[in-house]
Amino acid sequence: MKRIVIKVGSAVLTDNNNIAKERMLNLVTLITKLRAIYDVVLVTSGAVAAGYGALKLDKSKQISKKAIAAAGQPILMTSYKKKFDIFNIDTAQILLTEDDFDSRKRTIMFQEIIDAHLDNQILPIVNENDITSTLEQLFGDNDQLSANVAHAVDAELLVILSDIDGYYNKNPDEHKDAELYKVLNELPRDIQTHDNNPNDPFATGGIITKLKAAEFMMNNGRKMFLTNGFNLEAVESFLLSETHTLGTLFEPKKKEK
Repeated sequence: MKRIVIKVGSAVLTDNNNIAKERMLNLVTLITKLRAIYDVVLVTSGAVAAGYGALKLDKSKQISKKAIAAAGQPILMTSYKKKFDIFNIDTAQILLTEDDFDSRKRTIMFQEIIDAHLDNQILPIVNENDITSTLEQLFGDNDQLSANVAHAVDAELLVILSDIDGYYNKNPDEHKDAELYKVLNELPRDIQTHDNNPNDPFATGGIITKLKAAEFMMNNGRKMFLTNGFNLEAVESFLLSETHTLGTLFEPKKKEK
């Protein structure tokens, strides 16, 4: 069975410091369908945004953000559990830091844990461990985390669900003539010139982090699909019907024979 990693951002999962229940249910319903033909690993954001609804501290301060994340993680996982229980799907929580990918022993350990979950029809739900890690141990955004997870678990595709339809040649909010790239084999020469401001105040990524994730995937011979998480029609068509309507597919160049 093919293995994929799906990453969903805070902008999609939360609304006004609360879990966006309908959008989460739509995501869970999609994952349920996908599990018929794929091994699915979910990488999720949303702990800080969910926690802020319960603990309104200054998230710009490191300790406050950790406290918010600690409050939000069980809220987030409880929300997922309630939704997946509808479909009789068991879930597992896996919290990782950058150090887990730098240590061969630790990497093998979480690889084997994820393999065990998938072999037993349990859905692994991965998030970055904001609580106990130092700044040096953090990826800083779940786009980078999801790309590293996808590579570590040998997934052939990473799907990033965001608040945009895909990657455009210019900002579509500012330019009516912006064109969506449907397939890319390489990135712009200087991705740092692109706008890196995420739309959601609790998101830590932006288009640059997504492009860096795409670059990492392509450099490791893997694919990434960036598409809209508010409307899941495009990703459902792409994954279940192999029909590419919206979204950008980043895939490595085919090697010449």
